Amino acid sequence: MAKALEGITILDFSRVLAGPYCTMLLADLGAEVIKVELPSFGDDTRHFGPYVNGESAYFALVNRGKKSIELDLKNPEHIDLIKEMVRDVDVVVENFRPGVIQKLGLDYETLKAINPGLVYTSISGFGQNTSLSHRPAYDLVAQAIGGMASITGYPDSPPTRTGNSLGDMSAALYAAYGTMVALFHKQRTGVGQFVDISMVDSIFAMLETNVLRYTINKEVPERIGSRHPISTPFDIFKTKESYLVIAIANNRLFEKFCEAIQMPELSKDERFTTDELRTENETQLKEIIESWLANYSSIEAEQILEQSGIPASRINTIKDIAEDPLIAERDMLIDVEHPTAGTMRITGNPVKLSETPAQINKTIPVLGVNNEEIFGKYKKLV
Repeated sequence: MAKALEGITILDFSRVLAGPYCTMLLADLGAEVIKVELPSFGDDTRHFGPYVNGESAYFALVNRGKKSIELDLKNPEHIDLIKEMVRDVDVVVENFRPGVIQKLGLDYETLKAINPGLVYTSISGFGQNTSLSHRPAYDLVAQAIGGMASITGYPDSPPTRTGNSLGDMSAALYAAYGTMVALFHKQRTGVGQFVDISMVDSIFAMLETNVLRYTINKEVPERIGSRHPISTPFDIFKTKESYLVIAIANNRLFEKFCEAIQMPELSKDERFTTDELRTENETQLKEIIESWLANYSSIEAEQILEQSGIPASRINTIKDIAEDPLIAERDMLIDVEHPTAGTMRITGNPVKLSETPAQINKTIPVLGVNNEEIFGKYKKLV
């Protein structure tokens, strides 16, 4: 079966999460990804848990299906070898702090002179040429500066990081998207380009209507917990033994909800006749809903609401969702093989294509396993 990115070669200097996740997505779709790692040590994530027989599952998750070579970027001979390799690749990906790659002599302008069609994707905390480019950035820093932490949590709690590394992951997704667009442009014109991805940009873009509430209404969004800022009921509610999510964003759905909980008069209550009024009177409405939910378990309430077409769900733990049949149906957990550690179960690829589906290479590269294969092409074994 055809692979969407078959024939595309990526030279990957990135490490840890954002860059490697980006190139992993591209590898899943058929690109040959040559991962450049520090000799004897490798990517930092080779030393992050959890471990299977001493090998990092974290590394396996974001580097499956890649080739691994060892190069010292401070060694002039190795830099010369990289420049030879650049003639034959389509994409370079890196996530060093801005300025580092220039000092190494591997910046876009230098490599573009060697390969004019090169797509060069850089991921950084604050962008390549900004007033904050010099600052180090991790996910938590990006969430703080980007505004995400200020709206995450409850009013009486401190600002909160999201439960995953959203700064890294959003940047990885935008980087993969930008790289694909640049490759499409190159296919049509033969011209490569520089793709500049910022973690803060990525976080800011994901703030969606929170930004509009400020730019349009001069309202500064604050932490409001799990409820929606403009739609109600759209929140997490207490049930008899646990919690349930209910998500209603229009009047017709609210009417159906009131019928489902056998309170049809609620939709005619002057406090709740519109989404705006329901949001203004959110506290009172939540009390009414939770008084009904107190009679049911989360599963029972979910079933009642589902029968009426109301968006509702119990809150799964990671164990719950990992073992849910839906995840198996969607191939979202896969087994990969490490030469020494054996089998590891990791997340699959969420992009489902009808004609060129992801064909995940389920092997995990040992550090430097492809040295001879890759370097031999250039008659320089390192």
